[in-house]
Amino acid sequence: MEKVSFIGLGNMGGPMAANLVKAGFRVTAFDLSEPALAQAVENGCERGESAQQAVQGADAVISMLTTGDAVKGLYLGARGLLQALDPRTLVIDSSTISANDARQLIAAAASRDIRAIDAPVSGGTAAAAAGTLSFMCGGDTQAVEAARPLLDAMGASLFHAGPAGAGQIAKICNNMLLAIHMIGTAEALQMGVDNGLDPKVLSDIIRASSGGNWSLEKYNPYPGVMDGVPASSGYAGGFSVALMLKDLGLAMDTAAGSASSTPLGALAKNLYQLHGSSEENRRLDFSSIQNLFRRPAGKG
Repeated sequence: MEKVSFIGLGNMGGPMAANLVKAGFRVTAFDLSEPALAQAVENGCERGESAQQAVQGADAVISMLTTGDAVKGLYLGARGLLQALDPRTLVIDSSTISANDARQLIAAAASRDIRAIDAPVSGGTAAAAAGTLSFMCGGDTQAVEAARPLLDAMGASLFHAGPAGAGQIAKICNNMLLAIHMIGTAEALQMGVDNGLDPKVLSDIIRASSGGNWSLEKYNPYPGVMDGVPASSGYAGGFSVALMLKDLGLAMDTAAGSASSTPLGALAKNLYQLHGSSEENRRLDFSSIQNLFRRPAGKG
């Protein structure tokens, strides 16, 4: 595979496309956002004037979109991309969507003899930029293996979770836990600060103790503790509260479908809904949940 089409160039998709270029792939990129598309071109991608034009002659199509409706709108229907793709094309959808939406896409692709997998990612924007993402794949084994050279160019780990949709199940389980331990980390750090501790010192203590976790060690939510994370830049960029709420909604829908008990997941969703009650907060990185626990200035 030499020619790759990449659709969706947001905080995650943009760096992923850039890493494909660095790995030697010829990448034609498209996004509805002109600034995102311009950045991709600056990173070495060829400019696609539309999604349909971008996929012409592609050996593989990779998509990174925000919702299941967006994915289905891109691929399905009389004007969807599946109608324009050659059967030899490999479709890799790295969006986080419901398992049922992923299964629908993969089944529709199979009906046209097109290989497709769901391959959502974990690791955040830093891992997307560094090319160290984890891919959680669902689909036929041969299709997953065919995708491996592309995924290896963008990530450090590839897991074949199972058949179509299994990657999405793994992803929402992961993100539900991520929300839970981010909230717990923010709550613990704030209690320490409220009692006079330095948040960096407390973070160092917890990191070396039984409370250590990814949110604390790699994505610390307290401002000024860690460089290069959203908390130290006003919670700008990263993975938004709105997207975390979407994923927690998917998790709760999945739990309902399997009669799974997820009380902490439900509480995490409620707390993120409370935090995201304003549009301003919904645009912030999800680590801004720290602000839910911080006291207003001047309050003892």
